[in-house]
Amino acid sequence: MKTQILLFPVLIILLAMFSCDKGDDVQSKKIDVTLKSQKIVEADNEFGLDIFKRIYENEEQTNFMISPLSISMALSMAYNGAETETKTEMAEALGIDEFTRDEINETYRSLIDALTTVDPKVAMEIANSIWYSDRYHVEQSFLDVNSTHYDAEVNEADFSDPGTVGEINQWVSNKTHEKIPEIINDISPEMVLFLINAIYFNGTWSQEFNPESTQELSFEISEGNYVQVDMMGRIDTLDYLKNDIFSAIKLPYGDGNFNMMVLLPDRNNSVEEVINLFSAENWEKWNNDFSETENIDIRLPKFKIEYEKTLNDFLKAMGMKLAFTAMADFSGINPARDLFISFVKHKTFIEVDEEGTEAAAVTIIGFENTSAGPSGPQKIYFHCDRPFLFAITERDTGAILFLGKVGNPALEP
Repeated sequence: MKTQILLFPVLIILLAMFSCDKGDDVQSKKIDVTLKSQKIVEADNEFGLDIFKRIYENEEQTNFMISPLSISMALSMAYNGAETETKTEMAEALGIDEFTRDEINETYRSLIDALTTVDPKVAMEIANSIWYSDRYHVEQSFLDVNSTHYDAEVNEADFSDPGTVGEINQWVSNKTHEKIPEIINDISPEMVLFLINAIYFNGTWSQEFNPESTQELSFEISEGNYVQVDMMGRIDTLDYLKNDIFSAIKLPYGDGNFNMMVLLPDRNNSVEEVINLFSAENWEKWNNDFSETENIDIRLPKFKIEYEKTLNDFLKAMGMKLAFTAMADFSGINPARDLFISFVKHKTFIEVDEEGTEAAAVTIIGFENTSAGPSGPQKIYFHCDRPFLFAITERDTGAILFLGKVGNPALEP
């Protein structure tokens, strides 16, 4: 893995809804979250867990990953232009119908500031952009609200010029440090607007794995079927959870604000059984049930995933139907009500090794014009030698940045 950590300056963030209190040089900073903001983050997490379950039910690839935060943020930018029943459907599908637009936008403004500055040892970057045709009118108020609250870069471009495809892809490549070099292949004549979110994460483990401890070991991809993988290992004291279905650990990055939660089904259970339990209520309960535990014997395979998915059908099934039809009302973008969402495309990348994790995600929304543990030091074995799940989260907000499944770490993207 290319270890190119960007060191952010230590900042004191004075935010109305999220604020990071600067501690001493040893302690990590803390993000203080208001009740309203926490509920919006929980709604985002519930949306992410729901769409992950739906993708899993239809996914043939054994390794895949999504970024709930990226998808929610891109759709929230689009939500700023939705009106009437289209707005209602989007709000209900995203689980944000009890909040005002101002509350949602202010939460994302604060969340972006907090996540990208809370840990100077972790590169956490969030970028948004709007690209619209120079032959199509976009309301200035829509551009302003997304520029103000989401730091969205606004680009007016000639969509008939093939060079615009290259400009959009170059923006995506730059914002993901070349991990996702391309998001679109062309621009159809009917396309007039793109909303794009890009997330980049690069964190070293708080305690790195010793490469000399990495061994080639067996990984059971299905009953009786094995592959050989590079398995990292160490013994550590970590937050640990054990229930009747699975066990889990949290591997911290940097100063501990971010972590990878690894969920390992028991041998008589499956990944599917764990995913079927995904809900905001269970997720909160599981997080509360973790406790610091000594002598955990960790075995975690190195792995790399590249994934791409069009989300239209999943979002429609979640209730977001009108937005994808000619009956859509995005009059907040253009009063003519001549816009509908053509596609929501999502691409992700992750690489995990002894040093840490590098991950990226991009969500693009294309709009078309309708007219156009134990008490003693007993050793606990946590050996990921069979399919498992993982999530990269932030400690204080609970935000799920990435969520994925590893069914065969020996597969190369």
